[in-house]
This record gives sequence, C-alpha cells and structure tokens, in this order.
Amino acid sequence: MMLLSFFYVFLSLIAIVSVILVVPFLRRFIISNSILRIFRKMLPQISKTEQEALDAGTVWWDGDLFSGRPDWNKLLAYSKPELSTEEAAFLAGPVEELCAMLDEWTITHELRDLPPDAWQFIKDKGFFGLIIPKQYGGYGFSALAHSEVVMKIGSRSGTAAVTVMVPNSLGPAELLLHYGTDEQKNYYLPRLAKGMEVPCFALTSPDAGSDAGAMPDFGIVCRAEHDGKQDVLGMRVTWEKRYITLGPVATLLGLAFKLRDPDKILGDVVDLGITLALIPTNTPGVHIGRRHFPLNAVFQNGPNSGTDVFIPMEWVIGGQEGVGNGWPMLMNCLAAGRSISLPATSLGAAKLAARTVGAYSRVRVQFKTPIGYFEGVEEALARIGGNTYMMDAARVMTAGAVDLGEKPAVISAIVKYHLTERARQVVNDGMDIQGGKGICLGPSNYLGRTYQHMPVSITVEGANILTRSMIIFGQGAIRSHPYILQEINAVQDENKAHASRAFDQALVGHVAFSMRNSMMSLIYGLFGKYMNGCVPAGIMPETAHYYRQLTRFSASFAMLADVALLKLGGSLKRKERLSARLGDILSMLYLCSATLKRFEGDHRPEADLPLLHWSMQDAIYRMQQAFDELLNNFPGNAALSWWLRLLVFPLGKCHVPPADTLSHQVARLLLEPSEARDRLTTGIYVPETANEPLADLEQALQCAVACEAVEVKLRQAVKAGRIAARGEQKIAEALTQNIITPSEATLLKSMKELRRRVIMVDDFPPDLGQG
Repeated sequence: MMLLSFFYVFLSLIAIVSVILVVPFLRRFIISNSILRIFRKMLPQISKTEQEALDAGTVWWDGDLFSGRPDWNKLLAYSKPELSTEEAAFLAGPVEELCAMLDEWTITHELRDLPPDAWQFIKDKGFFGLIIPKQYGGYGFSALAHSEVVMKIGSRSGTAAVTVMVPNSLGPAELLLHYGTDEQKNYYLPRLAKGMEVPCFALTSPDAGSDAGAMPDFGIVCRAEHDGKQDVLGMRVTWEKRYITLGPVATLLGLAFKLRDPDKILGDVVDLGITLALIPTNTPGVHIGRRHFPLNAVFQNGPNSGTDVFIPMEWVIGGQEGVGNGWPMLMNCLAAGRSISLPATSLGAAKLAARTVGAYSRVRVQFKTPIGYFEGVEEALARIGGNTYMMDAARVMTAGAVDLGEKPAVISAIVKYHLTERARQVVNDGMDIQGGKGICLGPSNYLGRTYQHMPVSITVEGANILTRSMIIFGQGAIRSHPYILQEINAVQDENKAHASRAFDQALVGHVAFSMRNSMMSLIYGLFGKYMNGCVPAGIMPETAHYYRQLTRFSASFAMLADVALLKLGGSLKRKERLSARLGDILSMLYLCSATLKRFEGDHRPEADLPLLHWSMQDAIYRMQQAFDELLNNFPGNAALSWWLRLLVFPLGKCHVPPADTLSHQVARLLLEPSEARDRLTTGIYVPETANEPLADLEQALQCAVACEAVEVKLRQAVKAGRIAARGEQKIAEALTQNIITPSEATLLKSMKELRRRVIMVDDFPPDLGQG
C-alpha cells in the first residue's frame, strides 16, 4: 500500500513538472524569469561599440558549424565561384603586364618604392577601382576576382599587392559605396576608380591599437568660415594616427574620430559617437608625417595628424545622417574586406613557396640525391603542400560567400588568422629547405623579401593573438550560436513582459539544443563510423569518413561551447586561452569544410587525394588536440571535466597526424611538373623571360626530370670504373665510350648550367648599403 502511495506521488510530481514545462505562462513564472534574473547578474554590460561589432556582418556556414549538425548538402550545393570572361581577361592582361614590370629587389633595396611607371600603370589601368561599380568608372569585379588579382600580384611583389589591395579593401571606396551620399559617390568614386585620388584610411592611434573603440581622436561640432563661406556647419577635429597604409602619398584621407556636440547644435545628445569623414590631404592643418619602414617592406605607410582642423558636415561619410554611425560602418566593411585581401596575399606567398621550393628541392642535389628525396625535407614539403591546399580552399570558399552577398564577420576572422599563420609556416619551411639560398638577399632571391614581410600580415587588420584569443570564438559564440544572441537581447530588453517571453522561447530552444548535442557527441563518439545519415549522397568512400568526423566534432564543439558559456558567463572573454581553443576548433571545422568543398568542386581529381588527405588529417588531429587541451584546463571540479571528456572522447583519442607515407606522396607532387602541382599553385605569376629566377627554376626542374635517368646511368658508369674523368670531362668521356648519346650529353650540359644558375646566390661589393 505504501509503495502504491509513493508511486502516485511520483506520478503527481511528474505531472506537475510536465504542466510547468508545457504551459508557457507557468514555465516563465517559475523557471525562465528566475534564470533571466541570474543572467542579468552574470552577463557584463555590453558597450555600444561591442554591441555594434556583434550586430555587424552576417552568419553563414559558421552558423551550421555552431548548430552541431552541419548541412553538408547545403554547402556542396553552392556553386564553385568562377571568374567572368572580363575578369579572366584582366588577370591575363593588365595584371600580367604589371607583374612583368615589378622587381621586388629593385623596389625594396634601390627605389624604396614602386617604380614611377608601375604607379602610373596602376592608376591608368584602374587597379584602384576593382570593387567600384561600372557606373562610376570602376570594374565592379567579384570578390573572387579581387582576391585573384591581389594573390597574383602578391606572388610577385608584396609592395605592389598592398598598394593595390588597400584602396579595394577597408577604405573610402567601400565605405562610400555602402554609406556615402549620392553627391559623395558621384564625385569621389569616379576619381578613385581612375586613380585621380589615392585613398587611405586612418583608424589606429598611438594609444588605441587593437582597442580602436578607445581612440582619443575627437571632433567638436561647431560653425565656422570655410572656403569663403560664413557660418558653415561642421566640426573641428584633432587627431594623431599611425601605421596608415598609402598615407604618405594619399590625396584623400578617410578618418575615424569621436564626435562631441557640447553646444547641442545638432540636438540633445552630447557624445555622438565614432564618426567617419573624408578629408582632402591638402586641407589646411592636415599634417602628413614621415614614412614608417615595416620590416623592409616599402609600401607607403606612415602617420598623419591634425589639430583643430575644420571640416564641413558634408565631408562626413553619409552626411549628417552618418554622424555617430562610424563604428557599425567599419565593422560591416571589415567583415567583407578582411575576408579578401590578407587571405589573398597569404596565398600568393604560399603558392610561390610551394612552386619554387618544390622545384628547388628537385634541382638541388646533395650526396648525389635531390634534397627533396630526403625524409626531413619531405616532412617540410608535405606541410607546404598540405597547408597551401587547405588555405586556397578557404580563400575561394570565403570569397564565394562574399559574392553571395554575405558579410561573414566570424569567418573573416578565421581566414585572416589561419591563412596568415599558415602562410608564415609555409614560407618558414621554404626558407629552411633552401638554406643559404634563402637567406642571401639579392635579385635572384625569390622568397627572402616575402619571408621578411610575413609579420606585417600577422599584425594588421586585427593582430593575430587578439583575433585568436578573443574574436573568433568571442564573437562567434554570440553571432553564430542559434540562441545566445536572442538571450542577450532579451536580457537587455527594458520591456519586462517582452523580455520574459523572448527569453523563455530562446531558453527552451537552447536547452533542447544542448541536450541534443550532448547526446549526439556521445553517440557519434561511440558509433560514428557506422552513421551515414550525415554523409551527402554520392560521396566517395575515401572522403565519407571526414563528413562523419566533422559532424561528430561539430556536435562536441556546440556542447562544450554551451557548457563553457553556462559555467563562465561573461567572464569567458577573460579566459582567453579557453576562448582561443574553442576558436581553434571552430576554425578547423571551417577549414575542413572548405577543403572538402574544394575537392568536390574540382570534380574529385584523384591526383589531389594526397593533398586532401594530408590537410584533412592534419586539421582533424589539431582539432582533437584543441579539445584535449580545453578539457585538461576546463574550470571546475574533476567530475565535470571527467564527464565532458566522456561525452567528447568516449573511446579515447583516436586521431593521429598524417603518416610518413602520406607526407611522402604530398612531397612528391611538388617535386615534378604535373597537373596536381599546377592546380595547387594556379593563379600566381610565373615569368617566362630568360634570366628571371623563377623562369630559370622552372626550366631547371623540367631538365632535372628529363635528365634523371641519364644522371643515374652516368653515376653507375663511374661506380663501375668505366669512367675515370672528373668534372667537365666526365660527360665527354661518357659520350666517347657510348655510355650516353649526343642528345643526352647536351641535356647533361644544360642541366649542369641550369643547376648552377639556380643554386648560386647574389654577391655584392664590400660597401653594399643596408637594404
């Protein structure tokens, strides 16, 4: 009887709980409102600039990765981005011509600038107007074309690449396109497109670098005389900026500053916020400082300043309506611009290294063997090939997203950070392989200046340490998560009734979301290899397991992200190492997604399988390591960490780095001409002119492959004692004894000459100036 009573009590409790959970009013009154009050205490106050940054951009594939169940069919259904006929012609014409005009040694060591004819060519051919629509005299190119142009120039000259990319990235043209008044667009955009104006944009101050929102530069709304007119509405602006690319030669200065209206000329608000203005650099009071010299890179870069410089209201981007709206303008433009320029220059460097270092490793011989055949060099070559393959996949997919109309704020941070970091790894490996050839600067060194310039891309447009530790996951957790932003908006909603309903709805979805991902993380960890529901139809068996692994880790990531946010709340942004590891996982998920899409978009070339496998296995192993480090350092008691580890790794860690045999296959792809090598390095500038270092290297590679069997025959003859001669006479004696044919002798002589030309480095007189 007592047992039956307990049973009825138990059923009653279940019924009560069920009613509470099912009836929205009761659920809000008893559960949701209490949690809402806790959230209001936990969440830190979000500043206006932080809120505007969160609201900037759009959510694309990153939203799927945060969901725990990415829709691979949707990703693969996006068509592969392609260049138009006009865009391809521009790359084959003016871009090729410009590259042929450039010599980075002359630019950096002798001129300390682009040559005058290159400057004029850039202006005359409209390189500053790639993104400006045709109606304003520009080209109106796609994001992919913009990326391809910058990448190709970057493979030839970092100086020229930066000069071209800045006007087409975050700067006056893009800001005008989105936010300018009709008068501003009609006047400035044609002038920018034709090179009649050289633009720059000044954001960074000596006291406000990464924390751009703390800039001390200010303007005061006032009325003053301007251009002969009395009582003109405007502002007096005082600023000090530095690191401004194209600043020393700019004719049009884009400026960010905080605007105040203490006399309330415009209304009742005194602190109007960050404002953007366009100022001709010949305006009285504008001071253009002397040049910076960033690591031997000679693209024009320097400081500028002004004190109480009066500018009329119509110089504000967007006119008076643009006052105080500068920060969202910047954030939205950065979301797109950061997706293109630095990823493109990074690929120019990586592809240059892959093509040249692979060739050099086949041509350079030590111990009677091409150095690329040694396992230590193979290891570095594999990293070069695999990283370049994945980087290019991410570059193209992200440019494609921008062309679809997306402004991928989180993804732009991912590609900026990881593509610049991987480019640094690729170039470092290339320098290590080349040894003395790499470190001796001169006209024949095709990689040295690129190596010097790499830290610049690491530093600009969001320093990489900050981007990894704070932005990728910090912004992604709120922007890309399906429920967090709704909950935050509800917390900040001053309408209590509306906030209660919105929070309750988001909370219910969030709880179900977390429970599902926890369950799926465990199930995929146990039985993932048997679960084919997440694999798109028609996928090759060789790649199907990658879709299963990424789906599993997406669920595990979403689950851990929720636990971290619940456990730490607003303090998570101060736990930068935890945030960085979560960001690493999200980033690897994105890079792997792009790599799989690239392989499918290229119609699954079998020759590229080693590159695909190496890059995927390396990234998945890195992702596993990030999970492991996150769980090892997760705050809380040991029981929580143990339980989370069980959900993520129920059978333990099982992923390993790429095997040596796979690295061997990737390295061999770089060591000889092939379609796979051409696909990997497509889009860079490869000169064909005689005595060009890259042209000599390509010719030497062709000769080395053709000569290999003949050289083996010659070495065997020497070893057998059939040839006693040494040096130059060895070929002649082999020919006399009919060991080789006349054509083979000619080939050997060509190889000897080409090899020496390739391995030699430049020398200079003792009084050489420092460059």
